Amino acid sequence: MTRLFNLYNAEPSRYFDEVINREETPKSHYDILINRFNQFSSTDIHTRRELANIFFRNQGITFTVYGVDEGVERIFPFDLIPRIIPGSEWDTIERGLTQRITALNLFLSDIYQNQKILRDKVIPPELVLGSKHFRREFIGVRPPLDIYIHVTGSDIIRGLDGRYLVLEDNLRTPSGVSYMLQNRNAMKRAFPVLFNRYTVRPVESYPQQLLRTLQEISPSPKPDPNVVILTPGVYNSAYFEHSFLAQQMGVELTEGRDLVVNNNKVYTRTTRGLQRVDVIYRRVDDDFLDPLVFRPDSVLGVAGLINAYRKGNVTLANAIGTGVADDKVIYSFVPQIIKYYLGEDPILDNVETWLASNPKHLKYILENLDKLVVKAANESGGYGMLVGPQSTAVEREAFAEKIVADPRNYIAQPTISLSRHPSFVTDTEVAPCHIDLRPYVLYGNSISIVPGGLTRVALKRGSLVVNSSQGGGSKDTWVIDN
Repeated sequence: MTRLFNLYNAEPSRYFDEVINREETPKSHYDILINRFNQFSSTDIHTRRELANIFFRNQGITFTVYGVDEGVERIFPFDLIPRIIPGSEWDTIERGLTQRITALNLFLSDIYQNQKILRDKVIPPELVLGSKHFRREFIGVRPPLDIYIHVTGSDIIRGLDGRYLVLEDNLRTPSGVSYMLQNRNAMKRAFPVLFNRYTVRPVESYPQQLLRTLQEISPSPKPDPNVVILTPGVYNSAYFEHSFLAQQMGVELTEGRDLVVNNNKVYTRTTRGLQRVDVIYRRVDDDFLDPLVFRPDSVLGVAGLINAYRKGNVTLANAIGTGVADDKVIYSFVPQIIKYYLGEDPILDNVETWLASNPKHLKYILENLDKLVVKAANESGGYGMLVGPQSTAVEREAFAEKIVADPRNYIAQPTISLSRHPSFVTDTEVAPCHIDLRPYVLYGNSISIVPGGLTRVALKRGSLVVNSSQGGGSKDTWVIDN
């Protein structure tokens, strides 16, 4: 390898590299890409980076970082080297996610209906019933098609052995799909020739698939149900995504003040008067949906919405209470959940997990804090966690106190060296950076998965945190035909 890749140090004995194999030669599905990038000068790369940045700026592709003095809006960091997944590997991911989402939906249906899995003691009842996101008030409320998780974004990683593992499930309001779609547009502008050399499976149909899924779960029999997106507003970190998806689907983007409930039916205010709403793709957390039921101080939701939902006059996607299934403590039981409901072994394994609520596990966690990653059960975005090997003794001592004070709220996992992928750290330097993958799963009449997803990359040297709010960025993800 020469030029851009001549100094690339994959260290394949220490990390699983997506591009370089253990013999330190490129994997066959990356040959064309490496040859093409090795033809580029630093000026070529700079020009293409600017093309991508101009595209993102013109499209308003930003995210919000809270608590940052220099301003809230940032262009989403984007790396020019795409991740390539052979079709055979993707087929395994797709089958594994389909199995997983099917089982988790059956779990939610059971938890809010019969609770058979608890009576059979597959999961300790106190872990489910004591979950922050378990909603007792919705026991017995059955959503259309008995589907609770209409949009899912499960995070997938690879360790040193290269196996795909599920790190966590995001079943409430998973974000990032707009960046997946816009990354593809940016790559086509910056590297049009590359798309002529690979057969890349398309992702552009996602908004239409999402709309079809939302229409399928409508409680109304009419052929063209009215779908809206409910956003917390312009200051939400994912507001760009909310507005982008609304535009792409051709539906109204609404805030709580735009909706009204009358006689247990939901309407949106329009210049033509009130218009009945059948399905709400809500990007607002449970607690803020209805001040009459949840937080009375919420100005983001709609008074009376929950009663309309209970009456079956409107569908919420995702359903209320789905967070109990992406609680990180419940995550550790997903292999048992799959076995219980489907009678199958998991196609995609979990990461080994210790529960602080288990006295034996707690002892192990406290004795090995310097080696483990400890996470709060219901935090996300890289917050509420301790990365043991990168922590100080003072930080570990403080975190140990939190764990002991509330053991139900913490899990621990081994520090997995996420797989790495070549990424630009300057216009002239390519370095290995840790990555993960968030595919997007839609569940209506059937399950569909867009071929690819959002590859997130830790652009800070040595960092394992891929979240954009903590220095991460993303790559275009290509699923190619073998």
